[in-house]
Amino acid sequence: MPGTPELTRRARLRIGAAILVVIPLGLLTRADIPLPALIATYGGDTLYATLVYLLVALLWPRAPRWRVGLLALGLCIAVELSQLAHAPWLDAIRATLPGRLVLGAGFLWSDLACYAVGVLLGTALDLALRRPR
Repeated sequence: MPGTPELTRRARLRIGAAILVVIPLGLLTRADIPLPALIATYGGDTLYATLVYLLVALLWPRAPRWRVGLLALGLCIAVELSQLAHAPWLDAIRATLPGRLVLGAGFLWSDLACYAVGVLLGTALDLALRRPR
């Protein structure tokens, strides 16, 4: 049954494994290695949204996928909009590598499109991971 604890446990394990794949892939897009321009430019932001989706799905495994997707997209948009604010303490956090990876460095309209694609990617991945074997 879809709501049984065993399925939820297995789904969480699969989602956790996907997170462990998405994080290094996202970091790889920011590494100083030659990548196709499209991936180098938009891959990290897209995978960021995929990661946010997977984290929400991990924390809220019984939620409908559309709610997980809307929450993930809302969180990504909120983080992007927060980049318009430049309080000294917030800029100090963004000056660190973890702060820059989580909160970003500067607002870009294109990031919003990447987030939509990343959430769709996360949804597709989530649905595939939850499909009974």
